[in-house]
Amino acid sequence: MVARSSAGVPANDILRQSALAGLLVFGLAVALVGVRVQDGSAATLAPLDFRFDDVFTAAAAAALGRFGVLSLRAGLHVPVAAGGAAVALVVALAQWFVPAHPLRLALLFDVAMPNWLIVAFAAFLALCAAWRLRHAPVAVMQGAEARESVMDHVGAQVQRIARFAGPLILLLAIALPLMPFADRRLIDVAILVVTYIMLGWGLNIVVGLAGLLDLGYVAFYAVGAYSYALLAQNFGLNFWICLPFAGIMAAFAGILLGFPVLRLRGDYLAIVTLGFGEMIRIILLNWYQFTGGPNGLTGIPRPSFFGLPFTASPPEGTHSFHTFVSLIWPIEFSPNHRVVFLYYVILTLAMITNLFTLRIRRLPIGRAWEALREDEIACRSLGINPTNTKLTAFAIGAGFGGFAGAFFATRQGFVSPESFSFIESAVILAIVVLGGMGSQIGVVLAAVLLIGLPEFFRDLHQYRMIAFGAAMVGIMLWRPAGLLAHREPTLRLPTQGGPP
Repeated sequence: MVARSSAGVPANDILRQSALAGLLVFGLAVALVGVRVQDGSAATLAPLDFRFDDVFTAAAAAALGRFGVLSLRAGLHVPVAAGGAAVALVVALAQWFVPAHPLRLALLFDVAMPNWLIVAFAAFLALCAAWRLRHAPVAVMQGAEARESVMDHVGAQVQRIARFAGPLILLLAIALPLMPFADRRLIDVAILVVTYIMLGWGLNIVVGLAGLLDLGYVAFYAVGAYSYALLAQNFGLNFWICLPFAGIMAAFAGILLGFPVLRLRGDYLAIVTLGFGEMIRIILLNWYQFTGGPNGLTGIPRPSFFGLPFTASPPEGTHSFHTFVSLIWPIEFSPNHRVVFLYYVILTLAMITNLFTLRIRRLPIGRAWEALREDEIACRSLGINPTNTKLTAFAIGAGFGGFAGAFFATRQGFVSPESFSFIESAVILAIVVLGGMGSQIGVVLAAVLLIGLPEFFRDLHQYRMIAFGAAMVGIMLWRPAGLLAHREPTLRLPTQGGPP
């Protein structure tokens, strides 16, 4: 007779799947973590550093984690709650109080971050088991469809709250550089996050509203950056004059891409856009006389505040930003003034992108995008030209990518093809998909999670990307439609007998 759990799942099946998970992680960890090539003086004694203790720890953690997840699904709530709480408590105490104990070094990782991830996962399993134990009748009935319904309801509530909390969040974003804890690093991270929010909102027009899978969005980002850099260097134009030209050039690139290929659908369209992004990168890499090739373009002019540069010592008879402001309110020169100004520039550009998107999705062209996303055949029967409709989405989304590219160029003062690789397109697309396609507030949340949080964990080196990948896999398994995938109807028809 085979032992079964309370939910009818064979116990040996739980053990088998847990063991398979441990073996899979063991095989991957041997190549990725088990052997490391040393550098420096240590390499003369032992060129290879073997870390099989970390390999066994990773395999054991994966097996135990899989065992806990399967036991939770099988209805073993009490053992999971007790075991998860015990593992979290033991690992936390070992990390806190016995950091150099031989037993702790043998059982746990020698870096704190993976150990704290184990604590967080075990505590999460324990809380889930405790909640299901308290709400057992409801928890037994819940499945994937019920979870999707609950999350869709949560997404709807968040979006309703965002309508009222949006102005408050905007005020907090405006006041961020003025906060006493706002140092240079925090403002730099905020600039990076807002830049990706703007890119996500631009791609959301193409992917979220029009339903077109674009894997080459970074190409328009690159066109905007190089357009600004070349115009500013060769013609001496300032940032504010070059900015609209950068957007127009990127939109023109979107039209060039979209016109011949938008008759394609699904995976075929994704492959073509991926190829277009690589074509742009290769052109930038090989057209040395025009783009500087792999060396890129340097000395890109910085933006000024209505003609006032952010310099410490302006030429005699002229003013810089801090000398002009000192005529009204005495301030001393600080290099952070330029960084704060750049933050407000990208925040303004991002808010213009958001307001434009919210407005245009309620216009006929925006409703045509959403209708095309839902059913292209029905759109054709209504007389909508799918090619032209897709083309407008590509052009407008590409234009906003060009604006973000121009800002990237003026912020960095340097552009090169390495800044516009496929991984950038993948990250921007991940922001749109993770936040929920078509959701503006979802893009903000996903950008903070995917861009903001990893920036604060750069000191963790390779473990930062492991946590990033694990979070992405977990979210896609738990919520494949995105965190806030709920979309309110753009247009509601009046009910029978109701107001027109």
